[in-house]
Parts: sequence; structure tokens; C-alpha cells
Amino acid sequence: MAEDAAWKFSKEKGVDMVAINPGMVIGPLLQPTLNTSAAAVLSLIKGLQTFPNATFGWVNVKDVANAHIQAFEIPSASGRYCLVERVAHYSEVVKCADDKPYVPTCHVSKEKARS
Repeated sequence: MAEDAAWKFSKEKGVDMVAINPGMVIGPLLQPTLNTSAAAVLSLIKGLQTFPNATFGWVNVKDVANAHIQAFEIPSASGRYCLVERVAHYSEVVKCADDKPYVPTCHVSKEKARS
């Protein structure tokens, strides 16, 4: 809803807008507190025994920073860019919380972000 409101505002005010939508962001932290993505990884490192039957798209923080720079500097950048390097199921790391069939992973196109 917030992004929809931002697109409406930018259109009404004639502001050039580009949206960067990353998956779970991993990599070096700048702040001394954990963000959502780092907290998820830390819980696995600390020995979390089970996890939700879910998948997440992951992307490196350096790639997210680079995408923001390019969105600002390249005049032809427009619209929405989804940044996901890899979609992975939690089963690749620890034991699943239930014995249901795993939720399938999906593919997120990288073509627009690469271009």
C-alpha cells in the first residue's frame, strides 16, 4: 500500500520515481542492531531446531546498495526492480517445523535489474 501511495504521489507531483524491492538482505551491517534479515540468519546460527515451511529470496546488501546508486545515476532507470539473487527453502539449512511437502521455491527474474 505504501508503494502504491508513493507511485500515485510521484505521478501527481511529476517526480521521477524508481522502486527497489530486495528480498531478504544479507551481508555486512552498518548499524549496531540487527535488521530483520540478519536476525533470521542469527537464529539459524544460534541453533534454531525448526523453522517455518517457507522460502525466501536472498540478496547481498552490496548488490542492493549498487542498485540504489544505479537507479539514481542512470536516467533510463524506471519502474520497479525486484532484487533476488537466489530463492532458497529453509530445509537447506535446518530441520523443517512440519512434515508437510515443502513449499516450492520460485524464480525471480534478474534481467531488468541486470540491464
